[in-house]
Amino acid sequence: MFETQFIISTAVSLVINLFYTILALIIGIAGLKFVDYKLLKSIDLEEEIKKGNLAAAIFASTILIFVAVIVSFGLKG
Repeated sequence: MFETQFIISTAVSLVINLFYTILALIIGIAGLKFVDYKLLKSIDLEEEIKKGNLAAAIFASTILIFVAVIVSFGLKG
């Protein structure tokens, strides 16, 4: 009986955490696309990264980390 409850609660927790992870990923990508569209109209980040521009890659990853931190604080509360 106790083991079944433990397994069910662990599975529910796993599903909830997976949902939050996917939600954070979607919001992170949307945030990066928003910044790319609104702030960097003259620069194509994806094309610059494909060319090997390290600064563009660092900038894009920094935006994703920033959005991830904001989303993680929002999901905790």
